[in-house]
Amino acid sequence: MLFLFLSKCLSVSQVTREGKFVQSDVPRQLVYGTMVYVRQTIVSDASCALARAVCIATRYSAVRRQFGSQNGGPETQVIDYKTQQSRLFPLLASAYAFRFVGEWLKWLYADVTQRLQANDFSTLPEAHACTAGLKSMTTSVTADAIEECRKLCGGHGYLSNSGLPELFAVYIPTCTYEGDNVVLLLQVARFLMKTVSQLGSGKKPVGTTAYMGQAEHLMQCRCEVERAEDWLKPSVILEAFEARAFRMSIACAKNLSKFSNPEDGFSELSPDLLEAAIAHCQLIVVSKYIEKLQQDIPGKGVKRQLEILCNVYALHLLHKHLGDFITTSCITPKQGALANEQLRLLYSQVRPNAITLVDAFNYTDHYLGSVLGCYNGNVYQRLYEEAWKDPLNDTVVPDGYHEYVRPILKQHIRTARL
Repeated sequence: MLFLFLSKCLSVSQVTREGKFVQSDVPRQLVYGTMVYVRQTIVSDASCALARAVCIATRYSAVRRQFGSQNGGPETQVIDYKTQQSRLFPLLASAYAFRFVGEWLKWLYADVTQRLQANDFSTLPEAHACTAGLKSMTTSVTADAIEECRKLCGGHGYLSNSGLPELFAVYIPTCTYEGDNVVLLLQVARFLMKTVSQLGSGKKPVGTTAYMGQAEHLMQCRCEVERAEDWLKPSVILEAFEARAFRMSIACAKNLSKFSNPEDGFSELSPDLLEAAIAHCQLIVVSKYIEKLQQDIPGKGVKRQLEILCNVYALHLLHKHLGDFITTSCITPKQGALANEQLRLLYSQVRPNAITLVDAFNYTDHYLGSVLGCYNGNVYQRLYEEAWKDPLNDTVVPDGYHEYVRPILKQHIRTARL
């Protein structure tokens, strides 16, 4: 990180041998080009870290059995419990969603780089806002998801050889470096407020804010869902997320206009602005996932499984942020209930292919570094073998027992007899 910081500084300034600071004539916008690159890389890394944790938790959930035995039969696989599925499968869907948005960010960075070389800085503000917001959202979700995966593995998730505690400890700093996640979302919020303020000037929003160009439609549209299966239509999902994001941004802009000092308003309304920024970032991920499904995807049945995961990702977000969708009048409470009903059905469709979906990440046992997520499923044998590697098990009687522990035990025995 220090190298990246220094490279940014040196690209626009120099320090002479005498210690004098000299400002360079290199456009300062180029600094943002470096930031865009680093942050799009962090988004891709978030997908890898999340996929790693989900792979461990999913494989272990299929091996672990707990309760539910009938007539002396085998107990129920933990992965078959709906509570386990409702916590695990949205994380699996998120891993795929982050991978696809990460691919799109790589394209975005390549496009911005070409434009910068031609001294075209027109797309840089949007690229900066996209990478800042997605870096914040994906790293926060991934950090929380790794901890959730540890919980999904029960008591064994605490073990260092489960691979999850170390993964969490190594990953959690991403929520701070290259920009604190809350600060980055506030930058996205400023970009959104600026975009909203330009809507009446005739300047047409482009890129990830192009949906704001349909201002009249998004303010008046009402969700047409009547049955649970209606939520499987990409157009219905996309319109709901666009209307929610737009209406939240408009509400923030209206409230900001009531303050005589814009900065005072921004400070006072920062929690609401954060929520609006999150809604916009979630819309980006959902829209890029849907765009991915419009492409040719090789492999029999692969596209169908990705469609199921896309719907799981979108409807789980809708369920989690149901209050936003209802208070902005994007959907009705009944339609929210239908979304939850459809989401439960989708979990049942993910279950038969859950192991295959994590195997598709193609992570080796060495890379995972987890006895719980081993490919062959011999979790308990691996746990037993790892236990024997503990130094305490090198001998039947641990070192120091006869010298320290046994005298204390004898002393207790003599005292008890008296």
